[in-house]
Amino acid sequence: MNMRRIVAGLAVSAAIAGLAAPVAAKEQADLILHNAQVLTVDPAFSVRTAVAVRGEKILAVGGEDLLEAFTAAKVIDLKGRTLMPGFNDTHVHPKPVSPNDIAVEAATSIAEVQAMLRAKAKELGPGKWITGYGWQESNFSEKRNLSRADLDAAAPNNPVALLRAGSHSAAYNSAAFRIAKVDKSTPEPATGLIERDAGGEPSGIIRERMDVVSKFIPDPGWEAMRGPTITWLKEMLALGITSLHDASGTIDDEPLGKGGTDSKDLDPLWGGSNMTWKRAREIYATMGDQLPRITMYIIHPGAARLKAFPYHTGYGDTRLRLGAIGENAVDGGFTGPTAWLLTDYKGQPGFRGKGRFTDAELQELVDSAAKLGWQMGIHCIGDAAIVQTIKAYHHALTTIPDPAHAPADRRWFTDHFTIMPPEETMTTMAQDHVMISQQPNFLYNLDDRYAALLDDWRLAHNNAIATPVKKFGLFMAFSSDNLPIGPMVGLYAAFTRKGPSGAVRGPEEAVSRSEAIRMYTANGAYLSWEEKIKGTIEPGKLADMVVLPFDPLTAPEEMFLKGKVDMTILGGKVVYERPKS
Repeated sequence: MNMRRIVAGLAVSAAIAGLAAPVAAKEQADLILHNAQVLTVDPAFSVRTAVAVRGEKILAVGGEDLLEAFTAAKVIDLKGRTLMPGFNDTHVHPKPVSPNDIAVEAATSIAEVQAMLRAKAKELGPGKWITGYGWQESNFSEKRNLSRADLDAAAPNNPVALLRAGSHSAAYNSAAFRIAKVDKSTPEPATGLIERDAGGEPSGIIRERMDVVSKFIPDPGWEAMRGPTITWLKEMLALGITSLHDASGTIDDEPLGKGGTDSKDLDPLWGGSNMTWKRAREIYATMGDQLPRITMYIIHPGAARLKAFPYHTGYGDTRLRLGAIGENAVDGGFTGPTAWLLTDYKGQPGFRGKGRFTDAELQELVDSAAKLGWQMGIHCIGDAAIVQTIKAYHHALTTIPDPAHAPADRRWFTDHFTIMPPEETMTTMAQDHVMISQQPNFLYNLDDRYAALLDDWRLAHNNAIATPVKKFGLFMAFSSDNLPIGPMVGLYAAFTRKGPSGAVRGPEEAVSRSEAIRMYTANGAYLSWEEKIKGTIEPGKLADMVVLPFDPLTAPEEMFLKGKVDMTILGGKVVYERPKS
């Protein structure tokens, strides 16, 4: 055999061998996102460029080589944008729009509110209630509260009730006051305040005890509000919120004998047409994969009803689960203002706000929940309220053992923690592992209120982060409490400590951008014992992610005030894409 034939034969053999050699098959995924800045928010805050998803979960995280290892029906080139975990808002109240509402949250002047009222009065006709939520005097060009006279001028023949952002005060007109029999002779309601003019007449604002009037507002009913509630939940996805803690859940409509009540006098602010635990289960049974995941607080219904309720913290699934007993309010807020302080309000000698419980009453509430194994998440804004709350927590945590069904660690937390309490209180919190759900956006949206009401030290340390977290080792997760909802403002305030004017309040209380992002993502998952299944971009975790058009680690500060979410992914499915302008 000559050499030419030998070489040819070897070439043919090699070719055949090459054809026979197994080619590594790509692993099947459902979705690949690549060419991105992937902020994993893992323990090292690793940054990658690509993510593969199968089903609801993250399959792999890495570089562009994932495109060689995986194939997917849907591949999205993010073109350098940022991919990060979805936001987890640990304190929010659903605020669906009722048929009688005006969009007062969007108003930039009192004149604009009046125009809205005139239009709605014409639409509804005389005698019908006009309602709305979310006004802020700081948003008005007039820079003052709404008054009864303002509302009377626009809608004299309709009762009007406009809840201020934060839900700690509301503005009413004369028609509403006539229905509720509120006048010059009406005594101050316990734990609340009726603001009055120089002659003693109600000026239009009631702080905290809005039920004095709100109980007269006809409830639209759940049938009318179910659709708007679902719409509201979907709007959260546009903000990048893939998980939220609903802080206004109730068990009022559970069966009698199992936690429910037959009371027909439920406060419309909390009951009536709101999304209860029962109603949430019905919605999420059929469309839970289209809505943000919910951990639902339960407002303490009384010891007997709570004991009769067959479920506890942690019951549910990845879509809907029970959270803490909360946010039963120990004090008011600064939108009232009635937050309970250890010192007088600036310029108001003798006024320190109001507590809502005696020590014994609060202890009974906390103890009754502790004996049943519930997590606690009580509202306390002022430093006096925080001191009272932590004392009650400490007694329960150190004297009442957990029942067998309770989680191994209790993860109790305070809601708000606005005015930093004495160091002794924070030391107790550290010893008892009490955590914090805080709203850094308050620093921005309530800056004018704080400046008007707080002494210099409390102004500088309002909504403190660095001291409780870094000095005392307290665990903190972020939220918004509807003031307004939107994580971007909260992140901005957490790392800049700036209000709308640009004034910096206590720069020593700021945290880094990466720390703030962790508190708005991974830490929220920890608050509901879900840190192993969500909150970071890691293999095996739920594929809940958001796409931002800017780099939150390096972008100019102003981007957080005007930046929008481009895309939201929930359980591996794209559930929101920002419309192209």
